[in-house]
Amino acid sequence: MQVTDARKMSAAEIAALMKKKAFDEVELSPRIQAGTDAMFGRHMTAAQVVDQIVADVRKNGDESLFYYTKLIDRVELTPENIRVTEEEFAEAEAIVKPEVKAALERAIANVMKFHEEQMPKTWLTNRPYGSLLGQKVTPVDSVGIYVPGGTAAYPSSVMMNACPAKVAGVPRIVMAVPPGKDGKVNPNVLVTAKLIGVTEIYKMGGAQAIAALAFGTATVPKVEKITGPGNIFVTLAKKAVIGHVDIDMLAGPSEILIVADDSANPTYLAADLLSQAEHDPLACAILRVANAVGEEIEVQLAQLPRKEIAGTSLQQAGKIILAKDMPTVIEMANLSAPEHLEIMTKAPFEIMPYIRNAGAMFLGAYSPEPLGDYYAGPNHVLPTGGTAKFYSVLNVETFMKKTSIIAYTAPALMAAADDIITLAEAEGLQAHANAIRKRVGK
Repeated sequence: MQVTDARKMSAAEIAALMKKKAFDEVELSPRIQAGTDAMFGRHMTAAQVVDQIVADVRKNGDESLFYYTKLIDRVELTPENIRVTEEEFAEAEAIVKPEVKAALERAIANVMKFHEEQMPKTWLTNRPYGSLLGQKVTPVDSVGIYVPGGTAAYPSSVMMNACPAKVAGVPRIVMAVPPGKDGKVNPNVLVTAKLIGVTEIYKMGGAQAIAALAFGTATVPKVEKITGPGNIFVTLAKKAVIGHVDIDMLAGPSEILIVADDSANPTYLAADLLSQAEHDPLACAILRVANAVGEEIEVQLAQLPRKEIAGTSLQQAGKIILAKDMPTVIEMANLSAPEHLEIMTKAPFEIMPYIRNAGAMFLGAYSPEPLGDYYAGPNHVLPTGGTAKFYSVLNVETFMKKTSIIAYTAPALMAAADDIITLAEAEGLQAHANAIRKRVGK
C-alpha cells in the first residue's frame, strides 16, 4: 500500500488527497471495454452502453431483455424460465447447509429488529381553532431489489434490501439477480429470500434488469422503486430511470476508511482493510502514527483465496496516511465521507460526535466492518464515493412515502385568511386569493 505523510500538508493539499472519483468517473477495465466495443460494434462509454440497453428494453420489453441476457450473461431466458419456480426454491433448500441456514435466520432476525425500531408513525397534532395538521406514512406499492451476482453471491444483500421493505409493509417485493452460467440463482440467495418472504424473483441482471423493473415487460411487471447495489452499469441504469421510478441512491465501488491511533492493533487494521479489498473496493487507513500494518497486510494477503483481487485493489487504491493530530484526522474523514468508517482509537466515542459524513460508523476494536455487512442489524447498503455528505443509509423510510394532512375549521381559516390573501395577491395569483375569499366572505 502507498504510504502518504500528510503531517506537513496544507488544507488544500489534504482536500485534494481525500478527493474521490464520482460513481460515473469509474473507468471500465480493458477487458470489459473490449467486450462492450465488440457487443455494439463501436467504441462506447459505459453511459452510452447503458442508455442503449435501457432504451431497447423500454421499447422492446422481453425481446431486448432476453437478447442482452444472452449476449452478456450467456444465458437463454424465456418467459417460462425467467422467474424462479417453487421447484428451484425446493432445490436450494436441499442444498444449503443447515448451519448456513441457521446463521441466516439469526442474522435476518437482527436486521428485522433493528429496522422495526426505525418505523416512522402517522401523526396528527391539534392547532388553534380546532384545526389539525399531520403526516401520513404509507409504504410504496412495489419495490424491485437488485442483488448483485458476478464474482460472488450475496445473500446479505437480499437481507439488507428485503428486510426493511418487509418491515415498511411493501405489498409487492420483487428481486432481480443475475443468473449463473447454468441459468440458476445461487441457493444461499434463494433460501435467504424465502426466509424473508420474497418469492417473486427474476433471473436477470445488469442494466437490462433495471430497465425491466422500471418500465415493465410482458413477463416482468414494473415496480415503483428500485434499491440495491450493483456495478457501474447497474448504477448508471438506475440514474437513467429516475423519474419513471424512484431509487435509493447512486453507489460506486465499496470503500472503507479506518481512523487509528497508536493503540490500534495492526492485525485488526490489516484484516479490516483486506475485508474490503476482497471485493475490489477503495481501501484507506488514516493513522496518527506509523503502524506495522503494511507488513501485516502482506502476511494476511498471501493466505486469501481472492488475493489477486485484494492485492490489485490495495495496490491501485489503498493508502496509509499519516496525520499530525486527531482534529486533522477527523477533518480528513469528513472530507472523505466514507461508506464504512472504523474508529479504532483509545476513545472512539469521543471522536464520534465530530464525524459529520459517513455511511456507517464502527466504533472500537471489536466492531469490524463485516459485523455490519452480515449480522449486527443496521443496513449495509450505504452511500459511497463521498456521497455520505448528502445520502443516507438504506432504511425503512426508503420504502415509505410521506403525505401531509391539513384539516382546518371555519374559525381557523378565518384567522388565517388575511395573510393568505395578501401572500396570494403578492404572487399575482388572484384565483388562489378568491378560493379563500369565497369561504370567509372577504
